[in-house]
Amino acid sequence: MKIYTKTGDTGETGLPGGGRVRKDATVTELCGTVDELNTALGLVRATQVPGDIDRLLDRIQNQLFDLGAEVARLGAKTNSGCRIGAADVRALEEAIDHFDAELPPLKNFILPGGTFAAAEIHFARAVCRRAERGLVGLMRESPALSAEILIYLNRLSDLLFVMARLVNARAGQPETIWRHHE
Repeated sequence: MKIYTKTGDTGETGLPGGGRVRKDATVTELCGTVDELNTALGLVRATQVPGDIDRLLDRIQNQLFDLGAEVARLGAKTNSGCRIGAADVRALEEAIDHFDAELPPLKNFILPGGTFAAAEIHFARAVCRRAERGLVGLMRESPALSAEILIYLNRLSDLLFVMARLVNARAGQPETIWRHHE
């Protein structure tokens, strides 16, 4: 099978659910952002994060493929079998609670940064927030999408925030407190 098909050379792409859409359509933009988020998480994993975080990110990367497939199949007559559900959201919440228990309470806004791994996690969090915003727009156009996807992305960005703090804490890297510029 060839990697290039030439079917996208006119600015359109095919969706697994059937039909073709412009490459700048909301659904295509969201799929691209989810792919970018998955890639950002791959970069995080390449920084050699601790094993417990790496294992969780592996699972999340696979779930993001499921999420992207669910979005890309929008309007399809057949089910892809890829579904993000309440159990996936609960698993993120449990991970947030578990990791947050290792951290001191947050009393100030903090700036993204610290170790290279933490900075990469913060970057992934920002991409996740963009995916969340894109999903809100797509859900306005296509209310058939599961609300669980939106909740999942919201929790994932929270988890990534906690993970960035945790990676810094485990490395002994103090957080940089936001100071209001006057």
